Amino acid sequence: EDKKHKIRPFSCLLLFSLLLLFMSLVQAQGNRQANAAPSPTPDGDEIDEGDVISVSTSEVMLPVTVRDASGQLVTTLTREAFRVFEDGREQSLSDLALRRVPVDVVLMVDASSSAAANLDDFRRAVEGFAAKLSPDDRISLIKFDDRVELLQDWTQSRVQLRRSLRRIVPGMFTRFNDALLLASREQLAHARGRHAVIVLTDGIDSGRGYTTLEMALRALLEAQATIYVVSNTEIERQKKREELDSLLASTPANVRFNELRIGDLREGLRVLDISERNLAQLTAATGGRLYRPLSFDKLDATYAEVAEELRHQYALYFTPLNKKRDGRFRRVRVETTTPSNKVSTRIGYFAPGK
Repeated sequence: EDKKHKIRPFSCLLLFSLLLLFMSLVQAQGNRQANAAPSPTPDGDEIDEGDVISVSTSEVMLPVTVRDASGQLVTTLTREAFRVFEDGREQSLSDLALRRVPVDVVLMVDASSSAAANLDDFRRAVEGFAAKLSPDDRISLIKFDDRVELLQDWTQSRVQLRRSLRRIVPGMFTRFNDALLLASREQLAHARGRHAVIVLTDGIDSGRGYTTLEMALRALLEAQATIYVVSNTEIERQKKREELDSLLASTPANVRFNELRIGDLREGLRVLDISERNLAQLTAATGGRLYRPLSFDKLDATYAEVAEELRHQYALYFTPLNKKRDGRFRRVRVETTTPSNKVSTRIGYFAPGK
């Protein structure tokens, strides 16, 4: 019992000493914070390469491409040159960045039988594209045919990308819509900065998957992705037209003999027209672009043009006046003070949910 009484005063003294020490540390920390110089903020609209923009969770970022009447990229605009509207209501821009905002790019290739003969052209074009990106940009690679396969997860290594390109092998059929859905919901869920998808395809879905075109488009908009399509529809169209014209120019007997083939070619041309309209819808809705090279020899130049656009995009930031967290789709429109400029950005975004 005596030992207990001897320990208590010591315990109280120790507790009191610790309390004094804690209070002195808190006071010292407060003094240091009060005396610290405020962080400088950038002036004007000029943002250097190394600057970091702090974006709150309520801000919306729109990647915007501006071209003049001749189709050339416009890269000298300031914040005052832009007007942003959400559901018809003008918004105030909180920031503008014309600099290297990091971009994560999902490269997708249609490895079905219709594109298998040109995989070497794709590999060469992609390596050239990757060489034009900034070191802080990331790339992933997805191939699709009768199944969708992630060949390369996010990487900044051009060596890893080259290795994964060698793993592309031809397949059958085309699960194009499934591939877009999985790229948007799975791969872009772990992306940062700007989100872009570049796909080489004719866009003809074989209908063996579970995704409609509307579902794929919604997923792209939810992922805030810009899609660029390098379409071989024009190449395939030329082949079919040449064969069809040759058959129709033959004798009546040969025309009758090749009646089934002629019907297949006409149906193929009709399907290509539908596919091209669908691809144009996807790219327009997400602020991207549809490329229709006339030969696979021009793939290098096409992918280089996409890289050039990504390097010269504006990043517009605004805090929506509509503060509701209702998960609804909000339409966005961007204009410049020069009416002849053509502005490309996605048609809108989904507000955060509750």
